[in-house]
Amino acid sequence: MELEEGEVPVSPSGQYLNSDTLSFTILAVLEFEVPVDNLNIIQLIKDMFISTNPRFSSIMIGGRNEVKRWKPVQVQVEDHVKTPEFPPGESPEVYDKCFEEYMSDLAMDPLPQTRPLWEVHVIKNETSNAAGTVILKLHHALGDGYTLIGLLISTFKKADDPSLPLTFPSLRSSSKLNGNSSSIFRVVPRILQGIINTITDFGTSILKKEDDRSPIRSANEGVEIGPRNTTTITFSLDTIKQIKSRLNVTVNDVITGIILYGSRMYMEEESFESRNANSSALVVFNTRNIGRYKSVDEMVKPNANKLWGNQFTLSHVPIPKLSHIGNSSNPLEFIREVHKTMDRKKKSSAVYMTASLIECVRKFRGPEVAAKLIHGTLKDSSVALSNLIGPVEQMALQNHPVKGFYFTVAGVPVSTGIAVVSYMGKLRVAITSEKGYIDADKFKSSILKAFNIVCKITADV
Repeated sequence: MELEEGEVPVSPSGQYLNSDTLSFTILAVLEFEVPVDNLNIIQLIKDMFISTNPRFSSIMIGGRNEVKRWKPVQVQVEDHVKTPEFPPGESPEVYDKCFEEYMSDLAMDPLPQTRPLWEVHVIKNETSNAAGTVILKLHHALGDGYTLIGLLISTFKKADDPSLPLTFPSLRSSSKLNGNSSSIFRVVPRILQGIINTITDFGTSILKKEDDRSPIRSANEGVEIGPRNTTTITFSLDTIKQIKSRLNVTVNDVITGIILYGSRMYMEEESFESRNANSSALVVFNTRNIGRYKSVDEMVKPNANKLWGNQFTLSHVPIPKLSHIGNSSNPLEFIREVHKTMDRKKKSSAVYMTASLIECVRKFRGPEVAAKLIHGTLKDSSVALSNLIGPVEQMALQNHPVKGFYFTVAGVPVSTGIAVVSYMGKLRVAITSEKGYIDADKFKSSILKAFNIVCKITADV
């Protein structure tokens, strides 16, 4: 392949994330405390996109069987800024409905391939959640959630002191190993267990059968391009941490367990026969071996190519059946069951082997075949679940404080997609569901019910 001046090859993952088979788009929603009429969107675009990475000023070119590349173009900023007009003089509740419909349309509307793969949508109408809202629509080929959070933290400032940058949060909790942790009597069994887990998990992933059709999985063709409902739930991170401490698990185990417990309750309420349905969640794992987020300047250094872009893999987590756990009347057993699965996968290298398999397929069979492999894996699952650690401090843009923040991923071929992000001591859970098949309000109520039950039982332990 000969590159013209300024062109660079698209990363391997970027090639199959923007293909005939797959096209994922990240929708990051920023809810502001004050009206956004005076926001300088042009400056935002320059600070967040144009000046950070050449990908934001490039289009992706290349035929079906060619190695795709980024070609620099002149950015026509006005083509990337959308300001919808909702009916004037309505209440925030009415604008909630308008916003929901707009999000559904936005998820179904593909980004034009003839210009850089991003847009900024400015909602000036007041909703129940915000005085004004900005939606960042980014094609997944530009980068993953890690990249998005790095962009936000690098661009936004502290709300209580705009002269200071935001602090980059840690991606993993520190833990102290006891003095005997390096003993050969501990290390060897861990290595052997890791090998067994890797073989088991990788084999299970390769041979996994399609999930059963259920109230959370329609198995309809083209579900990724159909209309979606988007609802959100906010949980207290302190409460989640209290549950974590009581059960001696991780925050991720708790929130994943609650979501899957609520999903199973919704399934049984909608159809009692689905209590025996084989269902699974496809969980996204970040494969970067780093301890914290990096700034944009750090991510784009020549020796840091693996920080920017897409560095993730997927792993199946079965949704336990209430009748199969030790005490089906105690949801804590459900969470412990999820914890066992997640803990085993952490001690396994199967997720890295899966990523390597996809890369081998791309290298020898082409990006379209790799895209079909990922599409099939997602389509055979019931739920797609991803989570991010977000900013700890309140963000502000041009002295406009950000009240809330969440994200969703459009174009994923599942009936139920769930994205979790932390922000200012809160966990925001965004649920996207297949419109007309899943009762979005009832599903949300089931998740809330699961949370309240877990909180009550934990408090009594």
